[in-house]
Amino acid sequence: MNPLAKESAKESTKDGRKAIRVVLAEDQGMVLGALAALLEMEGDISVIAQARNGREALHAVLIEKPDVFITDIEMPHMSGLDVAAELKRRRTGTRVIIVTTFARTGYLRRALEAGASGYLLKDMRAEDLADAVRRVHQGLRVIHPELATEAWGEMDPLTDRERQVLRLAGEGMASGDIATQLGLSDGTVRNYLSEAISKLGASNRVEAARIARTKGWL
Repeated sequence: MNPLAKESAKESTKDGRKAIRVVLAEDQGMVLGALAALLEMEGDISVIAQARNGREALHAVLIEKPDVFITDIEMPHMSGLDVAAELKRRRTGTRVIIVTTFARTGYLRRALEAGASGYLLKDMRAEDLADAVRRVHQGLRVIHPELATEAWGEMDPLTDRERQVLRLAGEGMASGDIATQLGLSDGTVRNYLSEAISKLGASNRVEAARIARTKGWL
């Protein structure tokens, strides 16, 4: 069991209705604690588990089976988008809300493709997050107004494998090391990088990674 997980005593609301059960994932401890405290102040929301990385988050959701899972994007071991995609693949039924600093349509699009029902920015008000939890729990979709009108603007040209290879290249890994990690040949990795560089109109892998990251495609 995730050591940061905890059972909440709040199983139901004052009027007898079942509280909305939430699992939180955020790698910054202070932010995680603040989000949990704010949501616990709501009479109809119960934070039943907290996680500091993607692997812990996935484990907590699979064990606790919450109504709603709230997660950041960038976390150790697995990103919030990776966890969301895995939950979608497993058809868990848990609804996902992404809460992030990334106001980029590329990330939003990937979140929706991964099955997320909500995409919010961290500068929102606490009451807006609580309202989003309720709306998502009801089966609605909630997207930050700043991004909603741009959600399907410029399309991501990268394939999943090109994105994976380019992400590692952007972290400074050589083609041979990428090939070893992904179980590919060196030539195949170079082909993926060449395709990504061409699609993004970049002059090299570093520039391609920078462009893709800026647009939220990595």
